[in-house]
Amino acid sequence: MALAFAFFTIPPNSTPNPRCPLRKKDCYCFSFIQLLKPTPRRRRLRRELTMLSDSVLVSDLIAEGLSGGVALSLLKLWEHTARRGVFDQKLNRKLVHITVGLAFMLCWPMFSSGCQGALFAALIPAVNIIKMLLTGLGIWKDDATVMSMTRYGDYRELLKGPLYYAATITFASAVYWRTSPIAIAAVCNMCAGDGMADIVGRRFGGRKLPYNQNKSINGSIAMASAGFLASLGIMMYYASFGFMKASMKMVIGFLVVSVAAALVESHPLSTALDDNLTVPLTAVLVGCFVF
Repeated sequence: MALAFAFFTIPPNSTPNPRCPLRKKDCYCFSFIQLLKPTPRRRRLRRELTMLSDSVLVSDLIAEGLSGGVALSLLKLWEHTARRGVFDQKLNRKLVHITVGLAFMLCWPMFSSGCQGALFAALIPAVNIIKMLLTGLGIWKDDATVMSMTRYGDYRELLKGPLYYAATITFASAVYWRTSPIAIAAVCNMCAGDGMADIVGRRFGGRKLPYNQNKSINGSIAMASAGFLASLGIMMYYASFGFMKASMKMVIGFLVVSVAAALVESHPLSTALDDNLTVPLTAVLVGCFVF
């Protein structure tokens, strides 16, 4: 199989601009967004990861293996910590919640552009959907997965939160993909936002919300902040590859979505249904209006 080496090209006439945009005379307070743009150094970092093969199909298969390996390694890591009792079971579950989805999104640039790359990427969380169904229905026994992904050690819990989690990432990959801020908002607010809300809320959640005594003010603030910052980070990451163009409108959109997701997550109805269902649904619905 013919192999090709990865390479990066920088336009010959592109020079870094050391001047801070905030010092321009005609600068407005939001001019810092210029720092988020790839500008003249818009390096075409190959939207198709053909660095390992001249064939896009083979390249996608390699990307599939690498991405699946990253996700599987993280799952095995947290299963190991759950068995060893390194963390409290609820904290361990949230660490799985935060890291797996975000790490998988970081692997998206390895896939090719268009439907083929999106579908190949979606296969990885889709396999996890099948695993959640088999384990949650009692057809397949997997104590390590149950311990690392459930609140109370009941395998039937996998049919709710963990199943919705895998379904959200599958949907974001197959339908919206890496060129859409909606995919970023849905996954980041579900993973980083909801995960940090629980961690912060349990440790610093002294002041409860007046309409939901099971949720705290600090937890909701942590959720909105973490979801927003994670969304900005992924936006900048994808913009560096040329998959999207960072803009102030997008930044404000991420802020609106994160605040809306935090408000929905804090409502008692969200707890009754499941945060892994209501948060991404909110992100998608609100995202359709703000992006």
